[in-house]
Amino acid sequence: MASHRRPKQPSRARVTVLTTAAAAAVVLGGNSAQAAPAKPSKGEVKEKVDKLHEQAEQATEKYNGAKEKQEKLEKEIDALQDNVARGQDDLNELRDAIGMAAAAQYRSGTIDSSMQLFLSADPDDYLDKASTLDQLSNQQVEALAEIQDKQRELTQQRQEAATKLDDLAETREELGKKRKEVQAKLAEAQKLLNSLTAAERAEMAKEEAADAAKSAGLTGGKSASGRASAAFAAAQSKIGSPYVYGATGPGSFDCSGLTSWAYGQAGVGLPRTSQAQASYGTRLSMDQLQVGDLVIFYSDLHHVGLYAGNGQVLHAPRTGTVVRYESINNMPFQFGVRV
Repeated sequence: MASHRRPKQPSRARVTVLTTAAAAAVVLGGNSAQAAPAKPSKGEVKEKVDKLHEQAEQATEKYNGAKEKQEKLEKEIDALQDNVARGQDDLNELRDAIGMAAAAQYRSGTIDSSMQLFLSADPDDYLDKASTLDQLSNQQVEALAEIQDKQRELTQQRQEAATKLDDLAETREELGKKRKEVQAKLAEAQKLLNSLTAAERAEMAKEEAADAAKSAGLTGGKSASGRASAAFAAAQSKIGSPYVYGATGPGSFDCSGLTSWAYGQAGVGLPRTSQAQASYGTRLSMDQLQVGDLVIFYSDLHHVGLYAGNGQVLHAPRTGTVVRYESINNMPFQFGVRV
């Protein structure tokens, strides 16, 4: 038989709880919608990207310094190892010579106790015993002293090479860390750029190109020297070449790579990094700058370009750009350097 009981009604307390929960859900849902991050504007993206590129360039100059140190250490180690090899050959010849003298004495039956001692022990230990020196001829004393000097020299060179090899291992590790740091910053910047629409990215590129074109028309002036003029002309020939971190030309450059390459074409060997280049010549204030002078930017000196005259600089700005002109006022100027 069907039941005619009325359905059980929820208690007033249960209704209150359910209503409160529903209201809370609405509020939380509204808050979640309000908390959704707004898409950054083109200006905000540009500001963040510029900062990331600045940080990447700071890491790039440290990378360049580590790379330069690595190359220097490798050359020094090669030279030391060559010296050790030649020294060992010389030592072997000295030992052979005195060994032949000992053999001749042995055949004649006149080998003396000093020669026997040499053949059976370390000559360093032997020569330290001054009381035995009177048993040697002058020629033997000179030969053994030369062997002793050569052994000491080889020991010192081997120790120096071992120290440099340890230093090289640390430098290579630092180089790898700086490479990863640069790549991480560039990847983060690219991710931000990808958040823009194609039209926004095109607009940013158009604005940068317009600034560069405007600056190009304002350049000119007298160079401080023939080498500065030659360096500037070399850099001008690379306008439009892409920025690539760690690159020193001739097809691509980073900031200090461009300046070191340009002055190299003028017969001047500049150091590799912007910080080292900042200490290479005579410091200048902005009103002393002439075409071809180095221009150093940022408080940690991590960017360098060539003065182009009329308040403009020719430089390799950052990843995603090319060698171009730009207003000197677009970056925090520190000082100039006349090479």
